[in-house]
Amino acid sequence: MKIGDLKAGTSNVTITATIASKDAPREVVTKYGKRLNVANVTLKDDSGTIAMSLWGNDISTVNVGDVVEVSNGYVNEFRGNPQLSTGKFGKIKVVTKGDGSAAASDDAPEDFDNMEEEA
Repeated sequence: MKIGDLKAGTSNVTITATIASKDAPREVVTKYGKRLNVANVTLKDDSGTIAMSLWGNDISTVNVGDVVEVSNGYVNEFRGNPQLSTGKFGKIKVVTKGDGSAAASDDAPEDFDNMEEEA
């Protein structure tokens, strides 16, 4: 599957893509009062780009330039744009380590939609 094929509502997504950008992690508080770290990344392949939020330990496992495989993910919509998520049952793993040379960005939108799933 390619990023260009992903639409909101698509489930059981398995894709291989490159981390194009990664924001600095930030702490959020869930509606249950739990504090979690989240960082937004942008994934890219030859068909396009898609946003993805990484939670907890997943944040430190990937860096800009890494080729990753997302398995059992799903696509939701956040602020009118498709966004890939691993939720409770999906996984993200590094296939090939990149050089991590691109800087983190503070411009990505915040995502509070998935906090209950990860809490």
